[in-house]
Amino acid sequence: MTNYIPFPVFHDDVPIDISFVFEDEKPAGKHGFLAAKGRKFVFEDGTEVKFWGTNLNGAACFPEHTYSEKLARRLAKTGINLVRFHQLDAEWHTPNLFSFVKGPRMTTGHLDARSMERLDYLIYCLKREGIYVYLDMNTYRKFRSDEGVENAHLIKEGGKPYANFSRKLIELQKEFCREIWTHENPYTKLRYCDEPAIVLTEIINESDLFGGYTCKLDFTEPYKTEFVTYFAEWLKANNIERAVEDVDLHSREDKDLRNFKIYLQSKYYAEMMDYMREIGVKIPIAGTNWAVVPDNYRAHSGTDFLDVHPYFYDWRWGEYEKHCANQSVSGTKNSYLAVSGYNTSKDRPTYVSEWDMPWPNEYRAESVIYSAAVGSFQGWSGFAIHTYSYLPDSSRIDKIGEEVSSDMIANVPYRQGVFATWNDPAKFGLFYHAALITRRGDVREGEKLYGVDNPELKWDADRVGANIERYKFATSLDNVDGLEALPLDTDESFAKSDTGELYRSWELGYGTVDTEMTKCAYGSLARNGEIKLSGMTVKCKTDFAVIAMSSLTGDPITKSDNILLTTVGRAQNTDAKFIKDLMVDVGRAPITIENIEAEIELETCYEGMKVWAVSAEGYYIGNVPTEYENGKLKFRLGETSRSMYYLIVKS
Repeated sequence: MTNYIPFPVFHDDVPIDISFVFEDEKPAGKHGFLAAKGRKFVFEDGTEVKFWGTNLNGAACFPEHTYSEKLARRLAKTGINLVRFHQLDAEWHTPNLFSFVKGPRMTTGHLDARSMERLDYLIYCLKREGIYVYLDMNTYRKFRSDEGVENAHLIKEGGKPYANFSRKLIELQKEFCREIWTHENPYTKLRYCDEPAIVLTEIINESDLFGGYTCKLDFTEPYKTEFVTYFAEWLKANNIERAVEDVDLHSREDKDLRNFKIYLQSKYYAEMMDYMREIGVKIPIAGTNWAVVPDNYRAHSGTDFLDVHPYFYDWRWGEYEKHCANQSVSGTKNSYLAVSGYNTSKDRPTYVSEWDMPWPNEYRAESVIYSAAVGSFQGWSGFAIHTYSYLPDSSRIDKIGEEVSSDMIANVPYRQGVFATWNDPAKFGLFYHAALITRRGDVREGEKLYGVDNPELKWDADRVGANIERYKFATSLDNVDGLEALPLDTDESFAKSDTGELYRSWELGYGTVDTEMTKCAYGSLARNGEIKLSGMTVKCKTDFAVIAMSSLTGDPITKSDNILLTTVGRAQNTDAKFIKDLMVDVGRAPITIENIEAEIELETCYEGMKVWAVSAEGYYIGNVPTEYENGKLKFRLGETSRSMYYLIVKS
């Protein structure tokens, strides 16, 4: 690592604070309850909102008070305005919703008072900082025999897939909803259902009746008999004469079975939504987090919004062999976000409650601004990366990718450091710009909304391809009334948005975001020489880099007297070792970043601008030498005062 510099990340602070940009948005909830209106999320007072967020997983949702205060403030400083509480009900961590400590026999069905007190205080802290909450319902709950659940030991976490139709499991889910939504937070003096800072929820995480990868229909008894009984009743009600005893319950070709599953899952969503409304829940409700098969999409026709989980990852990270997907976004034609375009509608919002391009992919820095920019262009309502952390206190962690003592959490190896982003300069370090793009609207939506008719939700490279970066579109299984058909994908080696703000060439291996308020070049920059944006030129010597610049005022970059510049590429632990795509040593502290060497030319109306390098600790560590001539500020990065953050400010 000849050109890497230390850049440690601290659990309780970040080097730059952009929360002042959104100071008027505090506290969360000031605009009233959230509602879905068309393809947008809008508060009661008419304020439209988009969310740049993160997940907190498991025990991370239940920190001690002092850590909650630090965590909320740290998140706000990066521009985050939403936290999704995920896996709160999983027994493999404590605290969880039902148990505060390991040791006593785990039970479910009643909220643990100590756990809830911690969750209450965290919500209170987040609310003060202007950060909203996406509150999961059924995710990893382990239903138990002492709740009257038959063959509970054979049922997967979350009750998948039986929770979508079993009367017993549905009643237990309702009991849980009643307990948590009518729970009063002593710090806000509001019940959860009356708390406008809680803005989104889902009925069940990643569960369906159509064979999604976590939902194989193995049909343990008595759930198989229950399912077949409902099927027979449905056939009779629809005047369809056929025997059910020999039906292949896994068939994707049996039209009657497919239509029944759509009916059954839709009925489950409707029943749960009606019950949640009955107990006072006012906010938008999703069904589950994907609709990547047509039947599942149809089953979501009555939900308030669509939720999706795109990943750029090959899932080969094992307990003993640590293989990483080492592909770049910039050099791959079909975006990992393209399939998410199938989970869109012309009349409902789309929110991405999980996404990631995980460590240790050396190109992962591309994903943050790319996701924010494409999502904003598509008019989606935001993103929450999976995840911030699994720990209720990260203060003892000083390197990327190793945050607990063993290689796995609940038999899943990639849950560990692979998905923790809080201390990754390559991803979390770029949240400032992604938050500004998403929340401030730095990237404009596409010029008009096109439609994609796709009855089977099959990947259509001729129709979609890289069009997600060219045109805003919505998908339909029947027809998209009133919308012009999405143009065919072209044979070109690049995509350019119809707004002119986004560009990416998979042949050249780089992309750009070019708006008045944020500008970025990412990918294989060195081999592409001088890259020209409007009012900005980048010439990078480092082969892979993300160079992003955002105004921190209400003025365009060319007229701003306060600009954040971030340069980052590869980031890894000291002495980390790889053999091709196999990690053989996670390395040690400190975390390091590759020093980005680049020449920048920036149009600015101010002659006296200084370029201050900012250290990991938040110190000014030196001025970068500059030249100003004919309205252009010129400077060279990576030679002196090396860092990943620079503030360009008027003297």
